[in-house]
Amino acid sequence: MKRTGKAVLSLVELSWSWLGGFIGVGAVGYAGHWLALREFDQLFLIGSFGATAVLLYGAPTVPYSQPRNVLGGHLLSALVGVSLWQHQPGSLWLTGALAVSCAMALMQLTRTLHPPGGATALIAVAGDTRIHDLGYLYALAPVGLGAAIMLLVALVVNNAPPRRRYPLTWW
Repeated sequence: MKRTGKAVLSLVELSWSWLGGFIGVGAVGYAGHWLALREFDQLFLIGSFGATAVLLYGAPTVPYSQPRNVLGGHLLSALVGVSLWQHQPGSLWLTGALAVSCAMALMQLTRTLHPPGGATALIAVAGDTRIHDLGYLYALAPVGLGAAIMLLVALVVNNAPPRRRYPLTWW
């Protein structure tokens, strides 16, 4: 929004963002359902993908929305979260705090900062037993596969209208 309070985006731009969010999150949820494994049904709908959808489809030009950040941020954060869960240094609050802060530091060091990655790390720690039972598979599915699906949708939706372009950089 401009300082005048008037929306900068047109109804057409808002519609493309809405469509991307709907298809992206829907495709991730359907992937979990399609795998037809009880362990995966609806497990792909992790909360951090909601925030990723906002970035990918609502703000596709920001650095946090670029493929390196989306994939790298989610994958590294998932690995950090799982590692800390498996080697719990203490109570849940301490492990959760360590997971988020360590994931953030690792994303900063690797130039893969993606804010929803913090939630991905926290979900690995504070998630239910289905998440914990996946172990490091959590980083591949639902996290890696889900992020890849959302990126594919972003490539199609964000490049369909002539005034949108995604990504600005691949790596």
